Amino acid sequence: MNFFRLLCCFGLLVSSLYAADFQVGVAKTAITPPVPFWLTGYAARTKPADSVRMELWAKALAIQDDQGGQAVIITTDVIGLPLEISDTVAERLAKSNGFKRSEVLFNSSHTHAGPVIWPNLRVMFEFDEKELARVREYAAKLTDNLEAVANEAIRKLAPAKLSSGQGTADFAINRREQTAAGFRIGVNSKGPMDHSVPVLRVTGEDGTLRAVLFGYACHNTTTGGDFYQVNGDYAGAAQLEVEKTHPGTIAMFMILCGADQNPNPRGTVEHADQYGRTLAAAVEKALSGEMKAVRPPLRCAYRVIDLEFAPHTREQFQTESQNADQYRQRRARLMLEAYDQGKPIRTLSYPLQVVRFNENLTFLAMGGEVVVDYSLRAKRDFPSENLVVAGYSNDVSCYIPSLRVLREGGYEPDISMIYYGQPGPFAENVEEVIFQNIRDLLMQVGGRESRLVSVDH
Repeated sequence: MNFFRLLCCFGLLVSSLYAADFQVGVAKTAITPPVPFWLTGYAARTKPADSVRMELWAKALAIQDDQGGQAVIITTDVIGLPLEISDTVAERLAKSNGFKRSEVLFNSSHTHAGPVIWPNLRVMFEFDEKELARVREYAAKLTDNLEAVANEAIRKLAPAKLSSGQGTADFAINRREQTAAGFRIGVNSKGPMDHSVPVLRVTGEDGTLRAVLFGYACHNTTTGGDFYQVNGDYAGAAQLEVEKTHPGTIAMFMILCGADQNPNPRGTVEHADQYGRTLAAAVEKALSGEMKAVRPPLRCAYRVIDLEFAPHTREQFQTESQNADQYRQRRARLMLEAYDQGKPIRTLSYPLQVVRFNENLTFLAMGGEVVVDYSLRAKRDFPSENLVVAGYSNDVSCYIPSLRVLREGGYEPDISMIYYGQPGPFAENVEEVIFQNIRDLLMQVGGRESRLVSVDH
């Protein structure tokens, strides 16, 4: 009898060790635009895309723990989502499923062979009424699709276990090349880079691999402005490769702080496919290696802060309106309209978000095109956190330079702001303001001050 009781206790112990920690649902839906359709990311394009090389997808990973914690991570094979879309979807999920804004995380792969997402990068385009109606219609349909895929993932919640690991891939290279005329987009093999490939594995109670979420810090710019096919670039190719290796599994890509990182070499779809295989191999190596359990509780925090732009005047945009460059003219018109309405653009509303699993894994989601300095600094400043630092999250409204990049100048901190319709570079406090708020958010979700180590810069 005692032996029988011992066996029962042992069975209960084993079952508790292997019990699912979370309820997880995953879903995907195609978001490929109808062709012909204008692609975005390169101002050099002169016509719409005429065909589809690869389907584009929106994917959702819904997670709940037994302590009331929940989150849904939504990834998209597009250039970036504006707040108009992400906030609308989050509001709908709040009404339908009770998700707080802090519990909904959006990330976009930033493929430069994807559709225009209006009003993102609107200065690149001057559409007629018919074409403007088409891109607005796509944005509205995308909004509906994101809501639908999140709802489907929530409906599919089922017991699951999470674990994390990390691989590496080395095809990204710093693109900020210093020349006698200043910094330009080129190749800088000595510049800062982050080749880590964080991986989140989702398995069912029976051990079946249900989903894989992975990230990398590199622009999806393997093909150039002369490419006119809808395509997911290396990120799309990597997701397809992982799903091919694991039938029935949904693979999700999250772009990290790759604003100043490009694939190298680049220029062809063969390069994109090659890098997709390379990244998928890094994911496979992580999956087959040491994976650490991710445990409850799940806590989330979200904040929109103001980032200051450097001072500007109406006169400078009046002068810019006479510039021969059509993009500067369009930016100037937007700025002059704001001045004439008595509302000159002095700050940017900027989203920051933290999704933290106990002390095992923390997603730090930053809006905009974030340079790699932020990821490297965050990992130094908060060494006790197993951090995944993602850019291109919730709102992609412009580049986010570090103080170093801001002072160096060039495309990312300055010229790019024209295409995004922003008034110009940020004030020099941009990096410190962001990190002050990152610290606050980490504390809010359970970080202890003793573990959040500040480093002088």
